[in-house]
This record gives sequence, C-alpha cells and structure tokens, in this order.
Amino acid sequence: MPAVAVAGNYNTDYIVDTVATRFRGFLPVIVDVETAGFNAATDALLEIAAVTITINDEEQWCIDETISKHVEPFEGANLDKESLEFTGIDPDHPFRKQIAVSEVEALQAIFKPIRTKIKQHHCKRAVLVGHNAHFDLGFLNACVERNDIKRNPFHPFSIFDTATLCGLAYGQTVLSRAAKEAGLEWDTKEAHSARYDAEQTALLFCDIVNKWNTYSGVI
Repeated sequence: MPAVAVAGNYNTDYIVDTVATRFRGFLPVIVDVETAGFNAATDALLEIAAVTITINDEEQWCIDETISKHVEPFEGANLDKESLEFTGIDPDHPFRKQIAVSEVEALQAIFKPIRTKIKQHHCKRAVLVGHNAHFDLGFLNACVERNDIKRNPFHPFSIFDTATLCGLAYGQTVLSRAAKEAGLEWDTKEAHSARYDAEQTALLFCDIVNKWNTYSGVI
C-alpha cells in the first residue's frame, strides 16, 4: 500500500506559487454527489462533498480539507427508487432529516471555503475533479441555476476526470477497483457516501499527480 500524503507546514510562499502555476491557475477541488437519479434537472441532490488539496513538506500533493453536507430534496424533486436502493440513502430517515440542509445552505457551506482557498493560492477559479466528473458537475451546475446562486467558484465546463486518469494510471475505470489497484483500502460499507467517495477520489488524484511529477520532474 502506498503511503498517503498528508498536509504539513511547508514554506507557504512555495506552496502558493506551486499550486497557482501547476494547473494553469486552476485549483483542483474533488467533488462527489449522491443523487436520486441521473437527470440533474429533475432528480434530487441528496449529498455533496468537496475536498481541497495542497502540497506537504515532502512536495507531495495531499488532502487539505473536506466539507460535506446532506441535502434536502428540492421542492418537486424526483426520487428514483432504484437510485435510492443503489446508494442506500433514505431521504426520510429521522437522523438525516435532523442534519440535512437546503441546497442553498449546502452550496454556500462548500463554496465559501473554496473561494478562500482560491484566494490564498492566487488561483483564478476552481476546477472540479470527479470520477465521471461531468455527472457531478451537471448536478452542481443545475443546483446553482435552480437556486440562482452567485459567485460559483467552479469553471462552468472544464473538469479533471479521474475515471480517465485511473484508466491510464491503473488500467481500471471503476472507482473501487482503481482504489484497490492503487493500494488504497476500500470499505464497501462506506462507499456511495459523498464524503467517502470524494476522499477516495482525492487520494487517487493526488497519487496520480505525484507519480507523474516524479516521472516528469514537474511539481
């Protein structure tokens, strides 16, 4: 199993300069959504998680911070039975009802720290990193439009797709299989939680970038 890079206290100016230039001024932010279907315009967004990344003392890209929210279905949202059975999410579970927030509250809780990270790292915008990322970006953009949310930090269409990157790096495109091929642990009980899947995707993205940096000499 490869060592998982963790954040440290490396030279702040070095981190800022490297993060700002490595991806042409974009800050990669790993996002995962759990939904009640495949149609971003009609189906409910039920969970969302975002993971920011940084560089540690050993010049390795690593997880910085995770923000996740359970989300209340918007009014009139479709709840597809098969999708709910697949994710194991019960929108009416009493505990979930206690902690779920509106779409607006969820995105505000995620967007605010991301905007702060963008400013800290002297980046222009965030770019969404996801496993089959256009799915996650589609639900994110639909939620933004539905609620007329301003100052969306994410690029409206550019993405980094770890399904493609994992196919190149590990010969696997399924998230669980790619994680295992990379030497990461995989807990099937935690899978299909937005937070867990986002963090696993972040670990894979960092591992791929770190491997390429070692191979190419790029930080």
